[in-house]
Amino acid sequence: MSLNASAARTLREIQQIPGNEVCADCGALDPGWGSCSLGVFICLDCSGIHRNIPAISKVKSLNLSHWEDHELQLMAENGNQMAKSKYEAAVPVYYYKPTHKDCRLLREQWIRAKYERKEFTEPAKSFTYDEGERRDGMLMKRGRDNGQFLSRRFVLSEREGTLKYFTKYDAKEPKAIIKIDGMNATFQPEKIGNPNGLQITYLKDYSTRSIFVYHDSGKEIVDWFNSIRAVQLRYLQVAFPGATDTELIPKLTRNFLKEGYMEKTGPRQTEGFKKRWFTLDHRRLMYYKDPLDAFAKGEVFLGNKDHGYSVSAGLPAGTYRNGAWQHGITIKTPDRCYLFTCELESDQQDWLKHFSDVMSAQMSPQEYTSKIQRLLLHPGAQSNIPLLSCSYAPR
Repeated sequence: MSLNASAARTLREIQQIPGNEVCADCGALDPGWGSCSLGVFICLDCSGIHRNIPAISKVKSLNLSHWEDHELQLMAENGNQMAKSKYEAAVPVYYYKPTHKDCRLLREQWIRAKYERKEFTEPAKSFTYDEGERRDGMLMKRGRDNGQFLSRRFVLSEREGTLKYFTKYDAKEPKAIIKIDGMNATFQPEKIGNPNGLQITYLKDYSTRSIFVYHDSGKEIVDWFNSIRAVQLRYLQVAFPGATDTELIPKLTRNFLKEGYMEKTGPRQTEGFKKRWFTLDHRRLMYYKDPLDAFAKGEVFLGNKDHGYSVSAGLPAGTYRNGAWQHGITIKTPDRCYLFTCELESDQQDWLKHFSDVMSAQMSPQEYTSKIQRLLLHPGAQSNIPLLSCSYAPR
């Protein structure tokens, strides 16, 4: 039975209440579904997750489903704001709240944590991802050279401020020691080829090193992710005692600004453009031969536009063109130029926007320090992406 006019009008009125105009779980605008058992408005994607947890939620379309009077009353008496005050009453400040741009795994575990496990309803409740001094467990890690995923022991230590991994459970010495303050973690299910895939990056000898891990349990890998954020926050609270949590939270794990394929030139204008995978991680533009490479083949630091950094569409006149990709991008830094091409104009415009946004943002003192240290201690870090002359105006 379809939605009648009276019910439709009632739902539209309820949705005008502040908070109900966005999805209760991911913040997407104009949610088209509702949970008539929880009394919240949710988007299509989150409704699919709710539907898979029938014990906590019954979902209906706001436009197509038949709504009973008692269901409409429940929606009116509850709503997103009231549900938030109940189910998100005690969310730790470091806990990552996913948005509509995040992967399904993060959104599903957020929804399960709120409604199924009720993790955030009691202020004094302890969390499995906040176990204090140490977290110890097994994760599947991709081999750097053979590409096979093998079980490895990982130990996260708040006291040491490190994440270590061991090739064997009883190994005495770790294979790697990753400092928590220079580490990032971001979910990459499509790139890794596993719905629970997590990419961890850190600086090794002033080059970016990536490792790829997953766990069969979605809850377990998300718990690891939030454990990392918890340890990072406590480290920052000690390092910056005058800073507020609001100031520190953006310094925890971050998603990459953009990833995708572009073509790049060789060291001479006569060399052709080669297809490479690019990752824009805040002010670092890195390129890889393969998206799952352990190390970037080159990195470029993108500073502020007031310090000689700029980006424009097109390539310098006379640039040797051999590939099929015709949508060029020119990046100028104080001491060199970098030329790229994109397959589609939409890709070009998206990269241009991200580059421009980064160059428009003011640099922090830490970013100045990081750049100087990397250039002094690893002067080749910014020279791996070949240099081309920019003596011509881009066209």
